Amino acid sequence: MSYIHFDKTQLINLNYSLDREIIRTNRGGCYTSTTIIGCNTRKYHGLLVAPQPHIDEQLHVMLSTVHETIIQRGASFNLGISKFPGNYFPRGHKYLEDFDSEPIPKLTYRVGGVLLQKELILDTNRDRVMIRYTLLEAHSPTTIRINPFLAFRGYHHLSKENDRINKEAIKVPNGVKFQLYPNYSPLYLQLSKKNEFVSKPEWYYNVEYILERERGYEYQEDLFVPGYFEFDIAKGEAVIFSAGLTEADPKTRQNAFEKEIGRRIPRNNFENCLKNSAGQFIQRRDGKTHIIAGYPWFGWWGRDSFIAAPGLTLTQGDNTTFLEVVDTLVKDLHGPLFPNVGSGVMRNMNSMDAPLWFFWSLQQYIAFTADIKTVKKKYLDKMKGIIDGFRAGTDYNIHMLDNGLVYGGQEGLPLTWMDAVNSDGPVTPRIGCPVEINALWYNALSFYHELTGDEEIKSLAERVRHSFVATYWDEKKGYLADYVKGDEKDWSIRPNMVFATSLPYSPLEESQMESILEIVKSKLLTNRGLRSLAPDDPGYKGYYHGNQYTRDVAYHNGTVWAWLLGHFVEGYLKLHGKSGKHFVEKIIQNFDGVMTQYGVGTVAEIYDGDPPHRPKGAISQAWSVGELLRMMYLVNKV
Repeated sequence: MSYIHFDKTQLINLNYSLDREIIRTNRGGCYTSTTIIGCNTRKYHGLLVAPQPHIDEQLHVMLSTVHETIIQRGASFNLGISKFPGNYFPRGHKYLEDFDSEPIPKLTYRVGGVLLQKELILDTNRDRVMIRYTLLEAHSPTTIRINPFLAFRGYHHLSKENDRINKEAIKVPNGVKFQLYPNYSPLYLQLSKKNEFVSKPEWYYNVEYILERERGYEYQEDLFVPGYFEFDIAKGEAVIFSAGLTEADPKTRQNAFEKEIGRRIPRNNFENCLKNSAGQFIQRRDGKTHIIAGYPWFGWWGRDSFIAAPGLTLTQGDNTTFLEVVDTLVKDLHGPLFPNVGSGVMRNMNSMDAPLWFFWSLQQYIAFTADIKTVKKKYLDKMKGIIDGFRAGTDYNIHMLDNGLVYGGQEGLPLTWMDAVNSDGPVTPRIGCPVEINALWYNALSFYHELTGDEEIKSLAERVRHSFVATYWDEKKGYLADYVKGDEKDWSIRPNMVFATSLPYSPLEESQMESILEIVKSKLLTNRGLRSLAPDDPGYKGYYHGNQYTRDVAYHNGTVWAWLLGHFVEGYLKLHGKSGKHFVEKIIQNFDGVMTQYGVGTVAEIYDGDPPHRPKGAISQAWSVGELLRMMYLVNKV
């Protein structure tokens, strides 16, 4: 049995199987995602979800799903499954025997004497998904029918029946192409063998996405099925169905499929799952290299990219991709600020910490490569510009106070990573001097001095160090205030103070670090990450659930974040060295079990604050995976 495997008992239990999703991406920004039984439960699910840059900056669901039918001796057996009002139809999951993920998603169906295997893979460099059907057993002539469900809509939205749709099927080799709306790329649906396409255009109404309903969003859509493909298949034969935005050569599909399999990292253990997942966040398109913050609904975020990049790339020895990511982000540096979200004209700049994580990310590059020369040559002037911009003051009321600490924030706009906003405004606005911002600020100044020997910056860093301790530290409490605004100090126990223990340059004494880590360990540490607020705080929310408003309230008020463990572990190993190794190894090993939960083979964005810490949010998050890989590197280095 492979590392990731689900048996028939698990697959036919919808309460179990619909909670487990797969996500596969390619280097151009496409993805395929659904549940392990092929029933879509999110509007973001789809077999081919691809960029349409001539329309907008978002992804679009082109092919939502396919329903297959096995035909023998005039009897039809439907293998597909979708949710409609009141029932699932056609309930093809009852024929499933097992699911395997080694090296690619593989479903096996048994219908009487028929044993059919279905494998799914994305083309690495093209906007194309391929499904291979292999008839393993059959006692009589067998025919397969494939019904494609087309969406042609942005992945944040849902499609509805309309009379603007172009139903024309244009013949291409071994298939047809459709262009439902004028601005879209055509979708080529082809098979590796001759087949018959029967035109039978119809709408399937009110396909339901149960997770969208739970999240308080619109959850029903109409999908267009233009007809079906039909072909005979012999025992031992493999036939490939291809759906792509460019025409494929049917004669090369078998070789192309095998070639793609050869490119995959085996998902045969926990570490390889993380490595495989790490590669899925890297997107190369139009000469730019981005890190997608999370799947299925995130784009690229400046803060997340700098935090995730070292773990996703440097731990794998991929220094080139790291520099490509940084160079892409640097092109969007505006004054002293990096984009919080997006790029170019679509960017949003409200990130106070992204410029400071830029310094940390470069420190990681040097730690892995010892290549100080490249950092000085390419980025020193950018670093100086950020420091000067913070000192002089910039957008969003970000400026340096007389004591050297950095202040930022304005009503209605969060600037730190705790950035949830609901109808009442920012949930955790933290206007003033947030503790992690100033820990990062001190680290940035010290690093710049290390590179340049600038005595003025050294003097400023020393002033920041004294102010940091005097402002945030309380000897009786034994930890740091979360943020300070004038005479007001917020003593909520949050994980933001942990960065003062982990950064290469810390303003704290070892005894202060140890006290902080012990409080974090006792109040915030779980087997899935650090809570964003201590459970004994009146504002604590132990479960992340409900509609958008309720979820936003919980997002940074108790919800557990896996990525924060990287900095807790780094601070812990700094203090305890070899004696702390076993403790850290146990933290990492705790994640072994998540590989068969939620986002199969990857790590979720967040987890409930209360046990059993169920996975929530995005099914695969870049900084969750990246920091786990970096933690493994750190503990192996001890």
